[in-house]
Order: sequence, then C-alpha cells, then structure tokens
Amino acid sequence: MSNVIETTDLMKRFRSTWAVDGLSLGVPEGSIYALLGPNGAGKTTTIKTVMNMYRPSAGSTRLLGVDSRRIGPTELRQVGYVSENQELPTWMSVGRLLAFCRPLYPTWDEGFSERLMNFFKLQPHLKVGELSRGMRMKAALLVSLSYRPRLLVMDEPFTGLDALVRDELIRGVLELSEDGGWTVLISSHDIDEVERLADRVAIIDAGRCRLEEPVGNLQARFRRMELVVTDRTTVPDRPPPEWLVVERAGTRLTFVHSDYSAEATPEELTRHLGVWQSDEATRMSLKEIFLALARTYDLHEGGRS
Repeated sequence: MSNVIETTDLMKRFRSTWAVDGLSLGVPEGSIYALLGPNGAGKTTTIKTVMNMYRPSAGSTRLLGVDSRRIGPTELRQVGYVSENQELPTWMSVGRLLAFCRPLYPTWDEGFSERLMNFFKLQPHLKVGELSRGMRMKAALLVSLSYRPRLLVMDEPFTGLDALVRDELIRGVLELSEDGGWTVLISSHDIDEVERLADRVAIIDAGRCRLEEPVGNLQARFRRMELVVTDRTTVPDRPPPEWLVVERAGTRLTFVHSDYSAEATPEELTRHLGVWQSDEATRMSLKEIFLALARTYDLHEGGRS
C-alpha cells in the first residue's frame, strides 16, 4: 500500500521558533489518519506545508507522490480541504456555491453531490452567511467531497460544533469514505471524536512525532493496571519503561502498562514487585491513552499550531 502523504525530516521555522522539527511520517492510501497533539504541537503547520501553503525550511514532503513544492492544479483537484478557519463566500447561496465550483473539477459527480446535499440536510436557496457554524462546515464538506477527491484533509473540523452536528459529520465521513475509498487526514483536539474515525494516529509534540501507530494496536497493548499491594510490596524507584504514570496510595498501586500481555504481565509484576495480592487490567480509550502518554512525554503547548 502506497502513502498518499509522506514527510521526511520535515522542518519549518518561523523566525526563532521551530514549528516542525524533523518530522517523518506516512499516511497510507485508504486510511483515516489522525494527527494528535496539544496546541502549538505543529499539526496545522504540517498540514499547510504538505499542501504547499508553507515552504519547508528543510526536509521534504510529498503529496500524491509529488514533491509538495511542485504540486499544481492536477494534484489539488484530487484533494478536499476543510478547516475550522475556512472562509466561504457568505453572499452566495449553497446552490450557487456548488455551481461556481462544479466546472473547476473534471471529476465532479452531480448525483453524488445531490446525495450529499440530502444527507447533510442543506437547502440550495439558503445563503452561506445565513447558515449556522455547523451547517457551514457541512457546506464546506459538501463542496470538498462532490468531486470525489483521493484525499480529504480536515483541520480541526469539530471546533465549536455541538454534539449532534459532530455526530452527523462523523457519520458522513465514515459512510462516504467507505463508499469513495479515499484517504482522510484529520487534525483535531477532540480525541473522543477522532477515536470513532481514525484507524491510525500520530502524536506530535513540539514539531516531532512521538508515536505513530494503528489505533487497534495501541488499544491492544495499553491497559490501566490497578493492584492491591501489601507492606512487603516494593515499588521500584525506576519502574520499567513500559509502566507509565505510576502512583501508589496506601495499598493501591496504579499505572498504565504500554505493552500488556495476559500471559507475560503477571510474571513481570512478580519480578518487579515481589508480593502483590490482586490486579485488574482495564482496556483504555484513545483519549485515556493519549493523556497517559502526554503526562509521560510532558507534552506542552507551544506558540504555533
């Protein structure tokens, strides 16, 4: 399977600030790939560099097999883009916006566009300026999907939207990505929503990739451990690197195990703790995994996104 997006040692500098610092990652074709990280981690800068809105300071990035610095109309016609700060012509009606965009894309699918219009409950006579924020996001998604792009890029699409609109957008993207077979790259702070969408995630901090892995693999190997211990239990001063966020309160010892095995972990506990009475291993959501890693990595908010 080829990569729709590739970055190799990508670096982007704004004056004295490195917004992206040696970032290497690949977005496989057909995947729904999420960039996670705190504000200022470099997610939006990465996307804008991939889209040739910014020029890299060093390293390289490729979009649809082409050096991002050389992408042109041929590549851009295969990319849909939806952003929280996206500006649409407020004076246009939804129908007129579609009519304006239709001739720009040779792959425009009118039947698919009408299906999307109905799915998102958009009225063609309404002006974009009269739409709520959620409906504007749907209109942006409508325009971006009607020409069946190979790649859909979504930068913080859920910001400021209520739960119902978020759910409708997620269901729309999931259903339509399966129908169209395209690739989705999404950057979002809303990890609960990302978990419903993504099959692969990258955690970015200070412009560097801390982790890149399929969501299923992450959730298979991470467990929240809760142990009942005794006075004879010895918690090592330097726990194994696989034990994250280790905390003890009386007879209760908790930590996150990042490489859990139902067969090997009990023996590991005995080897490191000596005596312990009982344990419970609980599966974790993507948000819980992210928070544990954030505390471990000491993720911090930077000056740019």
